Amino acid sequence: MNKLLSYILIILLLGVCVQQASATHNRAGEITYKQLSDLTYEVTIITYTATGPGYTADRHELEILWGDNTSSILPRVEEVELPDYYKRNRYVGTHTFPGPGIYELVVEDPNRNAGVDNIPNSVNVVFSISTIMSINAEGGSNSTPVLTQPPVDKGAVGQVFIHNPGAYDPDGDSISYAMTTCRGENGEPIEGYTLPEASNSLTIDPVSGDLIWDTPVNAGVYNIAIFIEEWRNGVKIGKIIRDMQIEIYDTDNEAPEVITNEKLCVEAGTKIEVTVLAEDPDGDELSMSANGAPFLISDSYATFEYEYLGNGQAEGLFVWQTLCDYVRQQPYLVNFKAADNASPISLVDIKNVDIYIIGPATEWADIGSTTTTITIKWHPNKCNNVTGYKIYRSNEPIDWTPGECIRGVPDDIGYSFIGTTDSHSDTVFLDNNNGTGLPQGFVYCYRVVAVFPDGAESYASEEICTELVRGIPTITNVSVDSTDTENGRIYLAWSKPKEFDSIAYPGPYKYLIYRSDSLWGENLQIIDSTENINDTTYYDNGLNTKDTAWSYLVEFFSDEPGNRVLIGTPHVASSIFLRIGEYDNRLMLNFDKNVPWQNLNYTIYREDPVTADFDSIAATPDIQYVDSLLVNGNEYCYKIKSTGEYTTSGYVDPIINWSQINCGTPKDTAPPCPPHLDVSSYCDSLYNHLAWAMADSCLEDTHHYNIYYKIKLDADYTFLDSIGNRNTLQYKHYPELTMAACYVVTAVDSFYNESAHSNSVCVNNCTYYELPNVFTPNNDGINDYFHPKMPYFFVDHVDMKIYNRWGQLLFQTTDPDIMWDGRIQKNNNLVSDGVYFYTCDAYEYRLTGIEPRHMNGTIHVYTSGQQPDPSQVE
Repeated sequence: MNKLLSYILIILLLGVCVQQASATHNRAGEITYKQLSDLTYEVTIITYTATGPGYTADRHELEILWGDNTSSILPRVEEVELPDYYKRNRYVGTHTFPGPGIYELVVEDPNRNAGVDNIPNSVNVVFSISTIMSINAEGGSNSTPVLTQPPVDKGAVGQVFIHNPGAYDPDGDSISYAMTTCRGENGEPIEGYTLPEASNSLTIDPVSGDLIWDTPVNAGVYNIAIFIEEWRNGVKIGKIIRDMQIEIYDTDNEAPEVITNEKLCVEAGTKIEVTVLAEDPDGDELSMSANGAPFLISDSYATFEYEYLGNGQAEGLFVWQTLCDYVRQQPYLVNFKAADNASPISLVDIKNVDIYIIGPATEWADIGSTTTTITIKWHPNKCNNVTGYKIYRSNEPIDWTPGECIRGVPDDIGYSFIGTTDSHSDTVFLDNNNGTGLPQGFVYCYRVVAVFPDGAESYASEEICTELVRGIPTITNVSVDSTDTENGRIYLAWSKPKEFDSIAYPGPYKYLIYRSDSLWGENLQIIDSTENINDTTYYDNGLNTKDTAWSYLVEFFSDEPGNRVLIGTPHVASSIFLRIGEYDNRLMLNFDKNVPWQNLNYTIYREDPVTADFDSIAATPDIQYVDSLLVNGNEYCYKIKSTGEYTTSGYVDPIINWSQINCGTPKDTAPPCPPHLDVSSYCDSLYNHLAWAMADSCLEDTHHYNIYYKIKLDADYTFLDSIGNRNTLQYKHYPELTMAACYVVTAVDSFYNESAHSNSVCVNNCTYYELPNVFTPNNDGINDYFHPKMPYFFVDHVDMKIYNRWGQLLFQTTDPDIMWDGRIQKNNNLVSDGVYFYTCDAYEYRLTGIEPRHMNGTIHVYTSGQQPDPSQVE
């Protein structure tokens, strides 16, 4: 009997060992999906498994948890044998989700392979990968990025290791990357997991996705995990976790090097032909390969071929025929890889090339002008998928040729964006300066840019220029001739119209002069007229020129008896109005004006207190000047001379105008220096603790502190409280709506000069809404309702759904209290004892607004009065 028991025990132990050995094969993987319809998705699981000696496990199917309390078994549809005992497995299936929401897709396999150095007891640790998806009709259709670069490369101690996932997003969404912790059971971070040791650093570039390990210290097997996140219009819409294994060896072999440019920009329709070189320092034979978006795009023709040249050198040729359909904001990433054939360890190098496909420039058709408007026309862009055009204008010709990677019109070269058209065939634009008319005296130049479906912009067109027809009076002078509160005077002058149609408008001619007590002509009133076309000057008397800016408009009429006709619409022009800001030992002079010409320079004149003469003290092209080193309490008086021009010939040049005389007195307005702020949230006590520090030299100048806060990132700061004692450097804030907030503190001196804001500190880490996992709806007055753990705070609403194990919806509510009585909503029948499933999106007040936090779990229901097992209660 003892021998028989011993035999059985040996058989059982061998069975355990065989089962364990057959499960130790997972090395890497990720989950991706493609949207098929509003709620239906095709999901792909990719795993990389070990196939060498001792690895006998082989999964022909895998279970996936959909995040809606259901799961499916997905069959393997493809297996590809890779070098070095790797195999790539692809599992595919479809799923229809119950509705909009945030879902976490999870795949778990019982074990990882043994001997992973940075995962304790890895053979007994679950291999878990996940992807978070957001279903939102308003956000549009979305599919995850596709990862084109297999995670199968090896590294060497003391040599930089580089891996890039080669992510390609078919929707053109932005992609970012970050390191994270490998996941185990239930998708939780593995306890005791550590990043592999590096002599310098182990980082991932958040933009390019380059994982750079500089450099491995010890030989071994290591796993790392990468977040690959999708962004659309600044909003994160999805996240993939790639879990991958890296084998590091002690070896004298040196990795090869790939030589190529990191960025390439081409016009759509161009056939790309790029030579890629590779060199091996040991002279080993090389192989080359390429992966990336061009090889995945439907109907894309992209190839890569290489030739080994000998002596450790290889040359590859990448060819891709681009199309207009490929134009988008994001680049297409291509990974070029070179691998040596050294034995026993082959090493690789990867270089990434970002390829930008840019729409072709649009070609001009025609340009024409009137006295105040210009009409431009262009040919439809060569790319038929253009959705519209952007139009840019400059008031002078600009010598600029777009670089090969410059899309659109940069902000800093002198053009202004003035409008759009809304279709590929909408190729005419009337520029009337938003209805106010274009000012005379300039050469107007235009460029047009085509816009594609995702907002990508084409190369800018060539420049096209013209002048306005000179058929209206053009103001050249609005100059303060004398400064007074009652008897001030302004000199007004304009140029005579020259190119109007004298046959259509035979005269006689008349100018009507309008005036407004503002810079912008809001209150124009007619004040006078002249009947001589050559009479182009006017003095306006009896004005308050000291305290008021004045603006003018001169209209030109053909005053034929019984047929007065306005010839064109001229522009408003104002005097220069000098405003003075008073500060500590300095005065800030601001030159306000509204003129159609171009002021090039301002000369500042200051009155000599002894002689009362005005002397020039400085000149500036800016509309502001600071006069420093002044004596507080003394009055200083100024006037400003502007020097300007119209850029076309035939006008007064230079154009000289004067401001009024204005005076100011410098005074102590220097604020204290700002504090330095720290903020901590005490979630259980429901308050945020603010603490700030002041330098000793600044503390003496401080009288009190002002505290400001906001509960949304895009909001303005509002006043919260004031601390009257300068030695009190802390504050407790008990918020009413949400613990999430941003704070700044300012220091204020005894003259009420307030410092700049301190550093802004935001807190957003308190979570209060939790759900239990058991209740007993038996009408005994105890735990008869399923509700959140009390108390909870700062929840706007929820999206709570409860299902049975067959996935049938039993109960749903938006009430955060939930208050489920265990009855089915449709028929009010009480559910039977058992385990039920829920998904809950709790919409909590956060800094970015009301944000959903997704939860799912199980509910144990006991309707018969049976008390739950305490070990099941959370």
